[in-house]
Amino acid sequence: MRVLRAEGLGARSRRGWLFRHVDLDVDRGSVLAVTGRPGSGRTSLLLALAGRFATSEGTVWRDGVAALGQVPGVHEPEPALTVAEHLEERLLLLGADRPALSRLTPFTRRRERRDLRTRRVADALARYADELDPGLRGRDLTGYQRQLLGLALADLERPALVLVDDVDTGLDAAERTRIWTALHDLAARGPAVIAAGRETDPTGRADAYEMGQS
Repeated sequence: MRVLRAEGLGARSRRGWLFRHVDLDVDRGSVLAVTGRPGSGRTSLLLALAGRFATSEGTVWRDGVAALGQVPGVHEPEPALTVAEHLEERLLLLGADRPALSRLTPFTRRRERRDLRTRRVADALARYADELDPGLRGRDLTGYQRQLLGLALADLERPALVLVDDVDTGLDAAERTRIWTALHDLAARGPAVIAAGRETDPTGRADAYEMGQS
């Protein structure tokens, strides 16, 4: 099932075109690697596909929620918050701790909501339990851990599409393979994933789109 289509998509700044002539079809459960050198328009394209950056021409259609993972300079961890606090805060912002509890007392509702948040945070962390300590603060996360936290946060939104940027920046070869494996694992649970970086998927499983190819 298709979740995103872009046709003739382009964005222009005062200095010229950031990207142009982008045509994409992205299906649920798929992974797309967007490659290109720094300054090629990768980040602007990702944000445009997520509906967070104005375009100058073409059209983009999405079916469902588009969630951002790690996008350096735009969507990053708060330095002072722990991993667990990031997840709890996101659930509060989403209102995801509000089940149908109208017959319960206010005290019981608060307790049930707190317990629900705790369970969902634990579930989100369980996927990365060996690599993402819930007590680590944002400022102490490695580049690899920041990417994992971004995926965990995006997954809380129950998205149809997840977009992440600079997926290979500052990572060694083993970490690049592990993060792409995590991206494929996320896609296997339902959403499409679009990940931008300098190089394509080292596991060889993702589709590829190179910036400036048109």
